[in-house]
Amino acid sequence: MIRRCLHRCTIGLVVMVATAITTAAAPREVPPRPNVLVILTDDQGWGDLGVNGHRQLRTPHIDSLARDGVTLDRLFVQPVCSPTRAEFLTGRWHLRGGVTGVSTGQERLNADERTIAEAFRAAGYATACFGKWHNGGQWPYHPNARGFDEFYGFTEGHWGEYFDPPLEHNGRPVRGRGFIVDDLTDRAIEFCERHRDRPWFTYLAINTPHSPFIVPRAYWERWRDRPIEQRGPDGDRETLDVTRAALAMVENIDDNVGRLLGRLDALGVASNTIVVFFSDNGPNSSRWNGGMKGRKGTTDEGGVRSPCFIRWPGVLPAGHVVTQICGAVDLLPTLTALAGIPRVGDRPLDGRDITPLLRGDTAPWTDRLIVAHWGGRASARTERWRLDADGALFDMWADPGQTRDLRDAQPDIAARLEAELDAWRRDVGLPPPATHRRGRRSELPPDTRPHPVGYREFPRTFLPAKDGVPSGTVARSSSAPNCSYFVNWTSTADRITFDIEVVTAGEYDVELWYTCAAADAGSVIELSFLGATLSGRVEPAWDPPPITDQDVIPRPNVESYVKEFRPLRLGRVRLPSGRGPLELRARSIAGREVMHLRGLALTLLP
Repeated sequence: MIRRCLHRCTIGLVVMVATAITTAAAPREVPPRPNVLVILTDDQGWGDLGVNGHRQLRTPHIDSLARDGVTLDRLFVQPVCSPTRAEFLTGRWHLRGGVTGVSTGQERLNADERTIAEAFRAAGYATACFGKWHNGGQWPYHPNARGFDEFYGFTEGHWGEYFDPPLEHNGRPVRGRGFIVDDLTDRAIEFCERHRDRPWFTYLAINTPHSPFIVPRAYWERWRDRPIEQRGPDGDRETLDVTRAALAMVENIDDNVGRLLGRLDALGVASNTIVVFFSDNGPNSSRWNGGMKGRKGTTDEGGVRSPCFIRWPGVLPAGHVVTQICGAVDLLPTLTALAGIPRVGDRPLDGRDITPLLRGDTAPWTDRLIVAHWGGRASARTERWRLDADGALFDMWADPGQTRDLRDAQPDIAARLEAELDAWRRDVGLPPPATHRRGRRSELPPDTRPHPVGYREFPRTFLPAKDGVPSGTVARSSSAPNCSYFVNWTSTADRITFDIEVVTAGEYDVELWYTCAAADAGSVIELSFLGATLSGRVEPAWDPPPITDQDVIPRPNVESYVKEFRPLRLGRVRLPSGRGPLELRARSIAGREVMHLRGLALTLLP
């Protein structure tokens, strides 16, 4: 009896131990890593949304991100495009990465900076960027060199053509299909569908409502001649057609966001996808923006406060509002933390992981300084105070419109913020500020980096007109270098020069992207670099008219209309390695001018 009992007990113990071992050894179901979709718009102000108080705009899909996700009520970006993009990509102040401007090479993010895309790709994600890059066009500044497996869009700043536009796909020239925002959204949807069996990181960098003001006619017709009920700070001097066009473009953005969100639902991945929506700076015109001072290009509140929503159903609380100040620099540490992946690189970040704020953690949050900087002018923001670029102090809790300067009433606070701002300048490598007519400004050092050419992993290098230097009578087609082209090349003494560094010596195929009137065809031009030369003739004629029928309102003189440029193969040339001027000159001129030049492509041959 006792023996049978012991036997049964022994069997039971063995079963219990075996069960425990089996249970311990059984693999736990590991939740899949979340997909990440980041939507960045271009020149969309904080006030350009229904959820933020615009009474005439219809933005139900973007508004739904606030309802179903978390609102960052005080997210601050930079006053213009490329600095904000650099801070999102790296989690570091833009000046640390060499980004000091928006064109002529100043927009390039240093190649030794590590990006959010590199972190996600290293963790096994498929990565893609669709749209406006604006942080460098040549390798290793190109998005394919910065962690993105796929790139479809354009690398310069603003673009001049929005319907069937010239774009590139992984470095090769292509033509878009239809309206550019619709096309970019189509590409993003296709990428998400193609990679449904693995986690993906998709960066959709929409280039509207940036000028030129081009939008499908159905959207424009809803706004044409429509009374504008909410006016900007200029009152009756507001350019109402610009406002109408920008708002029509925002409604197109919203419809495309709706298509994206609907496709996530249809694929069954919405619950495991983090969606982020924000803009790169304040509004690009003087339109309603919640009563804030400033617009794009200014370091005041209205120039740098961006709408921002982060949705992750079931993980982040729906409808939660974060009132603490945050910055674009916070997105890299936050998204990598949410996804449970390490960042790459060992340089210290300027951004914070704001996951506790997103989750509604009530633990104390340390105050901080977020700096807006553009053109040497800088403004400092804390939770309560803003010290503007002219040294005026504002209590943003009591005076969000920056109407009452409290510098004399609060001299200690003003002095403290000024000292912290000067320390920030030193930390990011700016020289001490000097006193100018419009306040204290740090003169930016010149950008002396060459444009690299000849990487084996990316053999085709395009050098657009914005990266060249004209001399003599040659000029750009507009004062805004991005998407411009060279005109008025009328003398054999004229030069167009690109400061390049050839990484790999070898034979290169040379293409010029040009137009040329029939009466001007036949000029002989010469390309030279460190003793190597190549000559050719500008023919046949190719003289298409400027594309002017896309704009819903005429574009200003600072932006030229573009044309359909074609490649002209100049031939092959053997280039030595090294740095020097790549120079174009005319040996003879057949007519009035040599040609109009959009840029040239150098392709390293096998």
